[in-house]
Amino acid sequence: MWIEPEEVLLVGALWVSERANPFFILQRRRGHGRGGGLSGLLVGTLDVVLDSSARVAPYRILLQTADSQVYWNIACGSSRKEITEHWDWLESNLLQTISIFDNDEDVITFVKGKISGIIAEEKRLKQGEEQEEDSGKFREAELKMRRLFGMPEEEKLVNYYSCSYWKGRVPRQGWVYLSINHLCFYSFLLGKEVTLVIPWMEVTQLEKNATLVFPESIRVSTRHTEHYFSMFLNINDTFKLMEQLANIAMRQLLDNEAFAADRSLPKPCKTLKNVSTLKRDFDARAKNERYRAMFRLTQDERLDGHTDCTLWTPFAKMHIVGQLFISNNYICFSSREEDLCQLIIPLREVSIVEKADSSSVLPCPVSISTKNKMTFLFANLKDREFLVQRISDFLQRTPDSSWFDTSPPSLIGSSVCQSYLTLFGPQNHISQSEFLLSSGSRGPGTQSCVCMYRTSRTRELVLNGIPECLRGELWLLFSGAQNELATHPGYYGDLVEQAMGMCSLATDEIERDLHRSMPEHRAFQNETGIAALRRVLTAYAHRNPGIGYCQAMNIVTSVLLLYCTEEQAFWLLVALCERMLPDYYNTRVVGALVDQGVFEDLTRSSLPQLYEHMQELGVISTISLSWFLTLFLSVMPFDSAVLLVDCFFYEGIKVIFQVALTVLLDNMDALLSSSDEGEAMTVLGRYLDNVVNKQTVAPPIPHLHAVLTSGDEPPPEIDIFDLIKSSYEKFGSLSSDVIEQMRFKQRLKVIQSLEDTAKRSVVRAMMTESAFSIEELEELYCLFKSKHMTSCYWGSSSSAAERHDPSLPYLEQYRIDPVQFSQLFSALAPWVCGGHTTTLSSRLFRLLDQNQDQLVNFKEFITGLSGMYHGDMTEKLKLLYKLHLPPGNSSLVAQHNINRDDTLVLDSEEVKDKGGDVEEKKGENQGPQVKDYRYYLRMWAKEKEPKKETIKDLPRMNQEQFIEFCKTLYNMFSEDPSEQELYHAIATVASLLLRIGEVGKKFGNGGKMQETTSQTLPISAEQEEEPDEGTSGEALLCQALADAQLEPAVLQTSDEENKDDTESSYSVVSSGSLLCEDIAHDTVLIGAEQRQGSTLDVDWSITFEQVLASLLTEPVLVEYFERKMDIQAKMATCKAQRVVERQVSSPSEQELMHHST
Repeated sequence: MWIEPEEVLLVGALWVSERANPFFILQRRRGHGRGGGLSGLLVGTLDVVLDSSARVAPYRILLQTADSQVYWNIACGSSRKEITEHWDWLESNLLQTISIFDNDEDVITFVKGKISGIIAEEKRLKQGEEQEEDSGKFREAELKMRRLFGMPEEEKLVNYYSCSYWKGRVPRQGWVYLSINHLCFYSFLLGKEVTLVIPWMEVTQLEKNATLVFPESIRVSTRHTEHYFSMFLNINDTFKLMEQLANIAMRQLLDNEAFAADRSLPKPCKTLKNVSTLKRDFDARAKNERYRAMFRLTQDERLDGHTDCTLWTPFAKMHIVGQLFISNNYICFSSREEDLCQLIIPLREVSIVEKADSSSVLPCPVSISTKNKMTFLFANLKDREFLVQRISDFLQRTPDSSWFDTSPPSLIGSSVCQSYLTLFGPQNHISQSEFLLSSGSRGPGTQSCVCMYRTSRTRELVLNGIPECLRGELWLLFSGAQNELATHPGYYGDLVEQAMGMCSLATDEIERDLHRSMPEHRAFQNETGIAALRRVLTAYAHRNPGIGYCQAMNIVTSVLLLYCTEEQAFWLLVALCERMLPDYYNTRVVGALVDQGVFEDLTRSSLPQLYEHMQELGVISTISLSWFLTLFLSVMPFDSAVLLVDCFFYEGIKVIFQVALTVLLDNMDALLSSSDEGEAMTVLGRYLDNVVNKQTVAPPIPHLHAVLTSGDEPPPEIDIFDLIKSSYEKFGSLSSDVIEQMRFKQRLKVIQSLEDTAKRSVVRAMMTESAFSIEELEELYCLFKSKHMTSCYWGSSSSAAERHDPSLPYLEQYRIDPVQFSQLFSALAPWVCGGHTTTLSSRLFRLLDQNQDQLVNFKEFITGLSGMYHGDMTEKLKLLYKLHLPPGNSSLVAQHNINRDDTLVLDSEEVKDKGGDVEEKKGENQGPQVKDYRYYLRMWAKEKEPKKETIKDLPRMNQEQFIEFCKTLYNMFSEDPSEQELYHAIATVASLLLRIGEVGKKFGNGGKMQETTSQTLPISAEQEEEPDEGTSGEALLCQALADAQLEPAVLQTSDEENKDDTESSYSVVSSGSLLCEDIAHDTVLIGAEQRQGSTLDVDWSITFEQVLASLLTEPVLVEYFERKMDIQAKMATCKAQRVVERQVSSPSEQELMHHST
């Protein structure tokens, strides 16, 4: 490409001149291309270590003048073809012009001006296109990544770092490239090249560690290998980016969500050196996620900025140092000291934002007033003017809260306006006033609590139990559900109305579990409570079909309904499933499995002796799922468990981990003495059954498990408040950040383990339906899945998300489209047909695509592949035969559909006749009604029974299909050792089958067919002398096969293929050089002249038995189709294909290698 002219002082040190004229020099970098010796190795090593642009553009053109020692670099190129085009342009357009200049300075000025003009024109033409924000240095690195690793343009580089890769005991200094879907490393040291490509989807473990062998390194583990990278300039930044990219890959595996760049990011004031737009996107994502998690905000909330400040707290009469966060809908504050103070102010509640008077005590203050008469004073703001203006801009875009109508929808009934505890249970008003005073609220009600101060005192009150009259409101506030409730008026009512009357798998499961949701509570012993629970669960399943319904959601939702209205319970359920317990309730409960792994790690580090014993018993995995999925509600008395729910909504998942560890610690001695899993489960079950709430005013609700497991000697009671207090004393140091780090580590393990389980399930299911070995099926599954996943991030003709349905069986989850199927077929199929391979692939795809959705799943793919590899001759020929009948042969699908419609009409008439017979029998016998239903059920079951297809069930093949069949056979034999013999054999068989079809036509139609043939087919003079009704079909076959034979000759256009002096049988037959004596006397393929007037004989047809019998007469054909094929070599080639592509240099450079000299 043309570049802005820049001075070059050292011309010959690291470059080799290849062309020159009086004004220009074309140079190549030493070590690039043809050898270079020791100096080339040193230069190549230097380029890699220093990240020189010469690795991307190893060619350049310099401007020179006779009297000057200064040269100007005006163009560079990544290949010889590119730089040669620039050189030719200079010689054609500039060389003659500048040769007439007298002054060298004029030459330099003219050329520099011309080059600058070309660059300006190129930029002008690109103005209508999307402007690239990335720096030139970064675009250069991205181009280098694509050249080194063979990546397409769709693969976007996020960032790259200098580091060392430990290969054995020797570190290789190079560069690691982190793209959206791959981790790549390249090193070139003294002729030793190291290239590494790891898809993020294959990463099973990613951790940062420091050992004596690998100082401060990052370990990247896959299923089979481990890779170590060290000597980073900023290892923390690199590791965080790796975590983000691995998380995106796991999300793709989990629910097929491809990465989408955020186009709404604010543009930087200046282009950041070596920082891509995607890197800024990832940094913004990380900040947004942390911001949303810290303040429990919705997923669409984006942080606009943050600044240091102080907040005046009237309850403590002091200024608290912290940070102020501004986003599109909220103003938030968090103290520098953890848990000291936190504040969330929704902009919809803000009435006035103004600058207060500044003083030495209170510099640069800003006052924010809300509609419920609360005022918040922030001070020590660095840029007060900009902050106030920014908040004002957001306020102008914020709808007024009076627009929101939070009244419940009238379609559901009056019961939604109150919680079910107010209808069916007593209320407790203890400590309500203390709670309101400590929060800074001015009175009861949701509006007064929205902007409450959350302090250490607030946490103490929550740990001592929220008053029942405030519990629902505070759950909404602490979870962030209150904000969604306020900003989505009427949303729940609309969902209920839309979901009403709909039937699905989720609704069936909901109906099954409704009466098992807290059956001991009065609220759910009548239809009123059950109907409310049904509406909430059904509405959420309709809102989020990806989750739908999962067991344990009914238990949690029933507790929410006791303290909230239906609409409030719905939004609390949204907060639980989508933010506070991510991925807990999806089809594979991934989130719960992840936290189960975190719990095991915490047990290992905190209670190592107990952990080893419980791992032997296998108890941890059994107990943790029920504890986490239901938040202890299913294993603990209700009055005690609801206090844990209070703490959970305020503190998050850390409370559940703390309490779970405390339960194990309190029962350590009994668990260590347990000899089996059942005994350990009994110990824990009896302990949890006796966790009581001694402060409740309601009569205790007996837990079902306690009733069943109570023994003669009742165990001691455990006060829930003592349990919570003990958990904070012993495990209170556990932080949310540590849990998130552990979750990331476990998420990689869990999702990859689920993928391995899916693979094993698929292999087990296919073992009985194919003849491939276990290892072969596993490799084929990986290749098939890889092809599907590639479309997720590199695009395809259909959306990958639409083609992946996690609710389907594992065999049917991953599906590929015709293009991907063709690629796999070409790489793996044993029938290589040259240019005809694509046609054969599309026919097989249509044959396997039984539901005609243009997608093929793994089971269908293996079915077709297994028939080609492991079927006997009959099975292989049957498959080949069916490929040329509808639906495999697309040109005949329309006619096939017409025939099928006729068949359906006939079938319906037969059914009517049978129905009439049944009615007559019913009238005669006057039998009971049950008999008729059983009869229809038997008939239906008989129709549904799979019928094994026999060769007699195959339809007849007409002449057009037979010609296509012969063309396929001719293309299949290319490059076979017995190629010539196979051509002779198939010519003999084709002639024989043509005559068989003619004979069959005579017997089937008699003189009528002969008369029709004489009218439709023109007869030549030769035919009049020797009448033969098969000549028309033979002529068509001859012409079609001649066309088929010419295909490979047309395709062979490259220089390498033209070097082959041997002629294939294609060219021999098509040129008419095949002699009559070389084949059987009745073969019709020896004539070179074509009968132009020939038309298809619509009455000609043959059966599969005739095809099979004819082919069996030729031993060479029998040997070909009975030959055992090995798929291992093709799978190895398919896996190594991308590696080979990366290592082959560009063809344009090879083509012009001689041209350079």
